Amino acid sequence: MTMELTTIWFALIAILWAGYFLLEGFDFGVGILLPVLGRDDRERRLLINTIGPVWDGNEVWLLVAGGATFAAFPEWYATLFSGFYLPLLIILVALILRGVAFEYRGKIDDGRWRRRWDLCIIGGSLVPAVLWGVAFGNIVRGVPLNAEHEYVGGFLDLLNPYALLGGLTTLTLFTLHGAVFLALKTDGEVRHRAGRLAATLGVPAIVVAGGFLLWTALAHHDVGGWVLSGLAALALAGAVVAARLRREGWAFLATGTTVVLATFALFVTLFPNVMPSTIDPAFSLTVDNASSTPYTLRVMTWVALAFTPIVLGYQGWTYWVFRKRLTVEHIPPAVVVPARETA
Repeated sequence: MTMELTTIWFALIAILWAGYFLLEGFDFGVGILLPVLGRDDRERRLLINTIGPVWDGNEVWLLVAGGATFAAFPEWYATLFSGFYLPLLIILVALILRGVAFEYRGKIDDGRWRRRWDLCIIGGSLVPAVLWGVAFGNIVRGVPLNAEHEYVGGFLDLLNPYALLGGLTTLTLFTLHGAVFLALKTDGEVRHRAGRLAATLGVPAIVVAGGFLLWTALAHHDVGGWVLSGLAALALAGAVVAARLRREGWAFLATGTTVVLATFALFVTLFPNVMPSTIDPAFSLTVDNASSTPYTLRVMTWVALAFTPIVLGYQGWTYWVFRKRLTVEHIPPAVVVPARETA
């Protein structure tokens, strides 16, 4: 029974991370593309408003994923946050700056003020988009863990070629995902610009993401990983075709599918480990030696069954309410906005 619960919670954590990358991925892409697709202040405000009602809700998936890891696999959580302390701290600071920038960029009618906060939005999107890939690349590849499951490497050990390719993969995928989202959520010139950019970004995304997934599959020889990686590659190719045909809805579905399948491929490849050791496989953290007690896992399972449908229903309702396309005409000329608005 304990083994079944640990496997279930490993799968649930994989789903939480896939959901986070699916939803926050296009938020990151919008922020990264802010200076590319937003040619003046009204267009940049338009881009921000496409994610204004949902970006903070999307970040809840990260909080839940972290909390679930802490409760279900405390050894994994402790080793991860001690060994990856600096990159995770950088991600946290970047996310905080981005959130503050959304709230404050329109508070003062001054071009320099807005440009500084725009830089925070761009950096607060670009940095996590890269570092999440680097972090998961290292988790799948393995890190130097000793017999006490303590990380004994340094920061530079995390900057290996495989992990850096993982960072480039998440950067390209999230940027493409964001471009497709903007083509889906806007109309007029911004929509056409975003669609053209998405069609252009598709080719490098296929090359980079395909190379990373192929490297992963060849290194671990996992059948499930091969299957999921292949399906992710097909979905990405479909996204490129749909983007070139200007079928934004299908393109967004395909990029979202790519992100989810690629995340699942990494977790399937990782299982039953949660953090392999490059020093000795016997020192690796697994779903068994890193898990909480059976009682804790049972309580968590009942809580998840009770509250997950409520959260999913509320978030789905939010997306439905704010489903319509936006245009520059929806953005008033006034620059200073009241408190609690994000434009």
